[in-house]
Amino acid sequence: MKYGLTGASGRMGGEIRRVFSSHELVFALDLDGENFTENPEVMLDFSLPAALGKTLEAVRRFSCPLVLGTTGLSAAQMEDVRGLGSAVAVVQSSNFAAGVTLLKMILREYAPLFADWDAEISETHHNRKKDAPSGTAILLRDALGRDCPTHSLRLGGVPGDHSVSFANEGEMVTLTHRALSRSVFALGALKAAEFVLSARPGFYSFEEVLTCAQRR
Repeated sequence: MKYGLTGASGRMGGEIRRVFSSHELVFALDLDGENFTENPEVMLDFSLPAALGKTLEAVRRFSCPLVLGTTGLSAAQMEDVRGLGSAVAVVQSSNFAAGVTLLKMILREYAPLFADWDAEISETHHNRKKDAPSGTAILLRDALGRDCPTHSLRLGGVPGDHSVSFANEGEMVTLTHRALSRSVFALGALKAAEFVLSARPGFYSFEEVLTCAQRR
């Protein structure tokens, strides 16, 4: 596929370019400007909230679908992204690791059984991550279906660790996902990009990408 990438020179941008090595980067968007070869078939953005406006402008210019993994977006920005789904296919998620989506699905299914247990969420990311709590922690809290304390650590180069712990007076259960490298997010982005190439206009979650792939 021919793809466009916001934040192409960043750490996650570099990981995406590595995983997408058999595909062609035809449009790169960074703080210092654009590098255009030809119109992309799909646009990807895993950068910072401040870059979202330029990404949405590019999507409208090229009339191409979007895969969006930027976290820390405001409510107004999310409204703009959802609105874009009326014209093109958009896949948005706070986390493109398949295991995180499976953890979210497990929580949504079984959290009611822990309704009378205490619950807390903890997450650890690299020391350059701006938002806290992480978008993934918020995603898991929403799947849990109730508010609970959330703890954030910013240490070293950790790609992303998330744990949801339940406890009563005599027992404790902890569900944990650990990303061993950023490549898991780029691999998820590739699945999403392949999905939106043939998807109808709409706003999709990464869960829909995975469940669609499972049905094929």
